[in-house]
Amino acid sequence: MRDVNEDPAYDGRRAVAESIERGGGGLDVAGLLAKVRAAGTATEPAPAPDLDGLTSTMAAAVEPAPTPAAAPDPDREGRTTATVAAVEPAPTPVHPAPDLDSLAATIAAVAGRHLPSGRLAPDADFFDAGGTSVDAVELVAELERELGIEVDLDEVFADARPASLARRWLPLVGDGTTPAATPSPPLPAMSTLPAPAPAVSAVAASAPAASVEGGSVPVAGIAPSPVPASSTFATSASAASVPPASAPAVSAVAASAPAASVEGALVPVAGIAPSPVPASSTFATSASAASGVAASAPAASVEGGSVPVAGIAPSPVPASSTFAASAPAASVVAAPAPAAGIAPTSAPAPSTFPAPAPHTPPAVPATPSRAGDSSSADTRHTRARPEDLDQILADLALADRLPFTDVPEPLPPRRVLLTGATGFLGSHMLLDLLRHSDAHVYCLVRAADEEAATARLGAQLRSYKLPWSSEVRRRITVVPGDIRHPRLGLTDEQWHTLAHELDSVVGVAAAVDFLRGYPSLRGSNVLGALTLAELAATGRPKPLHHISSIAVFNEVGITSMGEDDPLAHVDRLISGYDQSKWAAEVALRRARDHGLVVTALRPGGIGGHTRTGAYNPQDLSSGLISAFGRLRTVPAFRHLNAAPVDWVSRVAVAAICEPDAWGFDYNLTGVPNTLDDVVRDMALGGMHVRVQDWDEWRTDTLARLEAEPVPELAFLSRVLQSPTALKLCEATLKGPAAGAERTDALVAALGLTPAARYDAQAQLKTFEQLAGDGLARLPHKDDQPYLWFAETTEGAVGPVGTAAQTPCSMALTLSIASMYQLVKERRVDVTGEVTCAAIHPDPLTVERGDVWVRPDEGIPQQHGLRHQLLRYRLALRDADGGLWWLEGRKYARARRDLWRQTRALTVEIGRDGEAASLLGEVVVPADSYVRDQIDGIQVDPRLTGQEKRAAKLTWLAWFGLEMGRGLVAPFARAAADLLDLRRTPTLTEHHR
Repeated sequence: MRDVNEDPAYDGRRAVAESIERGGGGLDVAGLLAKVRAAGTATEPAPAPDLDGLTSTMAAAVEPAPTPAAAPDPDREGRTTATVAAVEPAPTPVHPAPDLDSLAATIAAVAGRHLPSGRLAPDADFFDAGGTSVDAVELVAELERELGIEVDLDEVFADARPASLARRWLPLVGDGTTPAATPSPPLPAMSTLPAPAPAVSAVAASAPAASVEGGSVPVAGIAPSPVPASSTFATSASAASVPPASAPAVSAVAASAPAASVEGALVPVAGIAPSPVPASSTFATSASAASGVAASAPAASVEGGSVPVAGIAPSPVPASSTFAASAPAASVVAAPAPAAGIAPTSAPAPSTFPAPAPHTPPAVPATPSRAGDSSSADTRHTRARPEDLDQILADLALADRLPFTDVPEPLPPRRVLLTGATGFLGSHMLLDLLRHSDAHVYCLVRAADEEAATARLGAQLRSYKLPWSSEVRRRITVVPGDIRHPRLGLTDEQWHTLAHELDSVVGVAAAVDFLRGYPSLRGSNVLGALTLAELAATGRPKPLHHISSIAVFNEVGITSMGEDDPLAHVDRLISGYDQSKWAAEVALRRARDHGLVVTALRPGGIGGHTRTGAYNPQDLSSGLISAFGRLRTVPAFRHLNAAPVDWVSRVAVAAICEPDAWGFDYNLTGVPNTLDDVVRDMALGGMHVRVQDWDEWRTDTLARLEAEPVPELAFLSRVLQSPTALKLCEATLKGPAAGAERTDALVAALGLTPAARYDAQAQLKTFEQLAGDGLARLPHKDDQPYLWFAETTEGAVGPVGTAAQTPCSMALTLSIASMYQLVKERRVDVTGEVTCAAIHPDPLTVERGDVWVRPDEGIPQQHGLRHQLLRYRLALRDADGGLWWLEGRKYARARRDLWRQTRALTVEIGRDGEAASLLGEVVVPADSYVRDQIDGIQVDPRLTGQEKRAAKLTWLAWFGLEMGRGLVAPFARAAADLLDLRRTPTLTEHHR
């Protein structure tokens, strides 16, 4: 270091570095950042992210202020000197930092590639535009490549609008850092705030920026414009209205660039007068796009809010009616708190009842953590976010604005509005409503017009293997609309017509996504439910049947989940889906106080159809089931509350059509599965799984998916790294069995099929569908046998047309890879040897062999005299390489020698591709039958002793039943022939 310090070439550079560190002149902030970027390029050459299309105007927008002076640090000076000396000669050009609009446009362009329409507006929600959880995972991976930063998947799920993402990521893209934020050192608190607002703590900033979480803060020299009152049900939090409540504590966070950085608030910047927000009638909102709010200028970096910058006038927010969800980006969650030295400007009071304002305390900066670090995730995701809780409380208050209504007439519905008819459960409920009632169903379908809505509904029904016939179309009316829009997106005429003609409203539509945040789901799941409640309470009194979810109990450690038990504590619900379903059900409970008859139907996990195998292809459980089958491991759990979709749909429709069942809560969870049940079912299906605890299973699954990628499960490895998903799974796996006493009583009273465990037999068709779609793998005959036993036969064969005199014997091993092949194919695998001197002096090897039990359902041969019990088909190879085939049959006849019928096998043998040349009969010796095929049964050693016994008993029970049916059939046929004395004799009668 001495040589370097004494070198005259470094004197000037050291002086510049010392001057900058003391807060003096030399380099401004933009220049220093440019040199730091150049140093990174010179010392560690790497390809720069593709940001050529993103132009920056941040540096030119505002002249940066000097950095505050700091005490000299000799060590730090030395390091700074060395750094500056190293970076100054680097000639590599620096890419300009992107501005907010350009970054939002880039994110929107990338997101559009994962949407059906191929495009996405910067202020539109990715999921509302048709994106799924799988699409979001793929989008995050592409954005990381495109922007060159590390992206947190939970950020996308919490608020998936490109404009909002751009506000959060702009500093990261500009500085080339990662999303982990470091808390800034606090400055002394401001002392000039008005009395109604709590103290505001300011944090040091390196540039003149206003950074606020949770409130609207006018900057020095600006008088905020008044916000007009909203006339009826004005939404708080995400709606653009300001309640007359005292502002909560506000924390200003440091900004490293001359920009206005705001979280969750609208902040006027110097020299700008924000435009007034017009009044909104009945639950005002601006949907998910935050339309009408001015976009931030390039110099403004905003999280969760819109910030007008000098010279830009925000556009007014148009008026809207009914419940409409506003995006979190235009969220005003506190009353305006003026900055130091500014007198607050009064705003007119609302003319009617405003929704209460959320009271969010200042957000504490999170400690940076690595992606996928479960220990860090556990500490940061043990409670709901305060801003989400405030939004939930504000949404609950909207139910108090609903009109009062009378009790509906207790008659089965004749005109029903059904939302969610294109979804998995909703489509099955539509068909059940048509099958089991005389109702005419109005289906609300999200589409541009009636023709597109009808086409979409028909396509969805066919995709779930449901009929789309002229009779179905005759009894439905397709109504284009959207559950997320004010008054369902209907015209005033349509709204009032439905309000006076309908006699029942069924709300099935919901955004089912376990990873999206509450702000992203509230529009569909909460405000949409309140809109349906408003429709039910308007005009003719109507009951509202709301499809809730067992997720309202998804709290870790909850002890019971009965139909009348208290719901979970909302502050302990981590998943946005759980929070939204909780908020919707609690809000509708408040609506009951207004006279509205609300029936809450809570399904658990909804499995595939037991007869058609149709399943929900966008459900996360499909990926988990596939992982269970492929990796042969399952996480330990207490109970799995799941039922097939056909049973859930049928019971839900029964409650809708039975007036005596209205107004209660029902758990449509069927009979819960235990861990032992699932392990046993998978073992019977040939999938011998190993049980692990949740953390071990998650870690093992991620490692195996990384080592051996499965294209169909590429999204699962990213999903399993989400802290939100981890808490959701923990609550689900550790939860108790759901109680369903009222549901069971309703099923019994109406004579419906009682609930049964969703076992291997019920899942059979669904598993076949999953395998056909590449999401699972069925057991194969090459898999390790699940159960096997030996069979030996002795007899004789001879040329066709002559007596059988040549000895022939077989030493075979019969095995099954899974019970699935028995249930589905009635087939047993065969290996072993065949010894027959008429073919070859040496034994022949069985290369491939199968035995079918009661083939063709035991259809009789030769005029009904012989019924097939077993059929053997073996492919043989002799010692010289010659290929042969052997086919044998065991027959049942109406004779007394039943014991010999089960052991005697008629065989035909011939060369491959030729007709049979040898015929004969071989018989299983009586003394070896019980020894080999009953006592000698072997079971997979990986199973426990109890499972081995269950496997043996299952095989013997199934095989004995099939053989019994086969032996009885010829006697039943003979008895029918004897009793049918009036039957006309056939041409073959004289041969009997």
